[in-house]
Amino acid sequence: MRRETTSWFSHNLGMDMPLVAYGHAGYPLLMFPTAAADYLEYERFYLVDSIKDFIEAGLIRAYSINSVNKYSLLNRESHPGWKVEMLNRYDNYIMDEVLPLIRNECGSDAKPLVTGASLGALLAVNTYFKHSDSFRGVIAMSGSYDIYNYLDKGYYDDNVYFNNPDMYLRHLNDDYHLPRLRQADSIVIVTGQGSYEAPDRSREFSGLLHSKGIPHRLDVWGHDVNHDWVWWRKMLPYYLGEFTK
Repeated sequence: MRRETTSWFSHNLGMDMPLVAYGHAGYPLLMFPTAAADYLEYERFYLVDSIKDFIEAGLIRAYSINSVNKYSLLNRESHPGWKVEMLNRYDNYIMDEVLPLIRNECGSDAKPLVTGASLGALLAVNTYFKHSDSFRGVIAMSGSYDIYNYLDKGYYDDNVYFNNPDMYLRHLNDDYHLPRLRQADSIVIVTGQGSYEAPDRSREFSGLLHSKGIPHRLDVWGHDVNHDWVWWRKMLPYYLGEFTK
């Protein structure tokens, strides 16, 4: 499997941001790590290995990036305003720096799929729904889609609103984004019902999408399906198989 790493100083985040790309050709897949993890997490936990058949066949080219969660939502010392400011800067990093790199390698009109597990699912969902004109869809695994599950509920500003899918989608009613989302064909919300999973959060987010007429697939896997890598290694290739037929 072809594997290439690169890093540069992000002008949006003020820090070096490495990424790794797997594969030589195929549809781009952008992967957001869990919790406070880094760009190599999906490799360390064999999630990349679980989709290697797609990569080696030239069906998928996967890009895995760093998060800023340890400076943002998971930083107990920072002011909530700084936490969401970092999320906003991270969004700019994706759009201004990562997406152009992917398009330079995969084609100027490439619209990547995005994916992530746990907190990575929130980041993936936020990226897709804010920029559905630039991304094809999202495979969100075992996620929670209200930023207030990670943030002091007493704090609010514009960055909270525009980085909280549960909030901005609830009020979405325009002539550009909503009609586009109503034509979506690649939105998957999947969760288990076992240890440390929170299936009601996925059901609630699905209900919000239904209320807006946004087509999607909600899959709730069994009570033996825990919040753990062994299941995410099953989920991601299963849904990639649906999108690459």
